[in-house]
Amino acid sequence: MTRTDGYLLDHRQTEATERLDAFADLFDPTTFRHLAEVGVGPGWRCWEIGAGGPSVVSWLAKRVGPTGRVLATCTDASRLASVARSPVEVLHHDIAIEEPPADGFDLVHARLPFVGAADRERAVRTMVTSLRPGGHLLVEDTDLALQPLACPDEHGPEQRLANRLRHGFGKLLTDQGADLARGCTLPRLLRAAGLSDVRADAYFPLAAPACAALESATLRLVRDQLVTAGLATDQDIDEHLGHVASGALDLSTAPLISARGRKRQGSGAG
Repeated sequence: MTRTDGYLLDHRQTEATERLDAFADLFDPTTFRHLAEVGVGPGWRCWEIGAGGPSVVSWLAKRVGPTGRVLATCTDASRLASVARSPVEVLHHDIAIEEPPADGFDLVHARLPFVGAADRERAVRTMVTSLRPGGHLLVEDTDLALQPLACPDEHGPEQRLANRLRHGFGKLLTDQGADLARGCTLPRLLRAAGLSDVRADAYFPLAAPACAALESATLRLVRDQLVTAGLATDQDIDEHLGHVASGALDLSTAPLISARGRKRQGSGAG
């Protein structure tokens, strides 16, 4: 992922690591399903962009085998130390501002790649440029606008508090210029970049243990900003964290939109 100075969900903090782990628990099965449907196999050259952890990189490495290659790029490689061995190469790279590190990839995959990215269209074009003709692009991002509630079943004061805090979190993101509806735009961006066979789906987790882990880490990460902005009090946040820890809430998170397409045979740069 990319970030800018002052980014709300600063990945250098402990809670950010917990968030990345929760995202992997929630969304890895969906990502692996799409990658399997694409047909990743022995000898493939794959680019994993913005790798926040080792899970997807490890899955790809097993699929491509010793004759393949997995290039994992990110702005903080510390979480990839355990997989930095053949066929995996780890490289510092920022998709928002840098050209692709290589071309001729059979697959390019990015999950939550646009956090802090100033130019989403440019980022997608960079990914497409790096594909070989016939290569596949899979881009996944969340969409808070599609499902803005922490507790869709708002049947009591605990759920109403959770939803009020989620709305406050959304306002913080919006005030920083974030596009809460970015996930649903992915199919359009892929078509605009010249890809064919574009398709997408959404995975909406509800009442999963990792939803609670994600909620707790996120609220602890942004509590100071919520309080400073007058969107919540420390008492509100402590009360909600207690509800989360008790397991009494059926928590959800924003759905993950997975969009994929294929570079046309005989196509040059995207």
